[in-house]
Amino acid sequence: MRAAEYVDFDAVGLAELVTNGEVTPAELTAAALDAAEAVNGRINAVVETWPADSEPHPGSSPLAGVPFLIKDIGVSMAGRRTELGSRLAAGNVARTDSALMLRFRRAGLVTFGRTATPELAYSITTEPELYGPTRNPWDPERSAGGSSGGAGAAVAAGVVPVAHATDAAGSLRIPAAHNGLFGLKPTRGRVSMGPEADEVFSGLAVHGSVSRTVRDSAALLDQIRGPEPGDPYFAQQPSRPYAEEVTRHPGSLRIGVLAQAWGGRRTTTPVADALARTVGLLESLGHRVAEVEVGLGADWEEFVLANARLLTANLAASVDGLAAASGRPVDSSTLEPVTLAGYHYGQRVSARNGN
Repeated sequence: MRAAEYVDFDAVGLAELVTNGEVTPAELTAAALDAAEAVNGRINAVVETWPADSEPHPGSSPLAGVPFLIKDIGVSMAGRRTELGSRLAAGNVARTDSALMLRFRRAGLVTFGRTATPELAYSITTEPELYGPTRNPWDPERSAGGSSGGAGAAVAAGVVPVAHATDAAGSLRIPAAHNGLFGLKPTRGRVSMGPEADEVFSGLAVHGSVSRTVRDSAALLDQIRGPEPGDPYFAQQPSRPYAEEVTRHPGSLRIGVLAQAWGGRRTTTPVADALARTVGLLESLGHRVAEVEVGLGADWEEFVLANARLLTANLAASVDGLAAASGRPVDSSTLEPVTLAGYHYGQRVSARNGN
């Protein structure tokens, strides 16, 4: 299959071709590698590729045989590097598959590489010193967003139809918006973080994906949802597969629109115009749309401070663990300036004294 044909299909469509015997997983992977080679020099979305190490059984899932990329954080593949976009973890090789990686394998996905992330996923742009900036495939002078910027750029450029992403404070939603993709942050506990971790960033972080079609994200979520032993909490399983929800008529929905951002900043005219067009489309489909205001329940500055404490305290703990595992120092030789500043701030955060 030529790359030009490959990019015409979403993941579910590619899997159907495999099931029908029209193409093999190996042919799809070859097309994906060709696509990566064609665009990655311009966008720097994929930091490493490798030969597919297995052929999934066709028809074992709605995604069997589909080429796939994992983010360079949050998931580990045995024998492959997981570097978290940081010099502090450079060269780290996973000994075993993480639980999520096992789910990707069971789904029949053919993982052939990893995508760029900012250092420790600690930014809304993807510009790590370790591998350099990821660029937007629609305009290389613009950002691909972050922290799942590599995933977003790779999917938008046609390297894969769907890719693993994570999100704590917008890390898959921002790249989805920047790159013109579908990005859904699942409910906390929908996809297990364990058993390697009970929760990440105090429960803010979740696993998900970015894709070019809603049905791909639904199909992947069906394959990876559910708890692992030891999870501190989990979301109730849906009454029907998400893939079925995509085709079910929703009826007339009540939709609230938050047109203005919290914190007093006004939405820019291009964004407001795009939102207005979206509202018009929703109303034409029979839905009831109303502008709403949602209170934070706290002063904006206090809210920002609380998040800074939460994120940096978690960051400091993660950095200490990485430093202990790698034997490397925590300084400017291993961490970027913003990450290092966040680390030092997080060291001073204490729930006991309120600092």
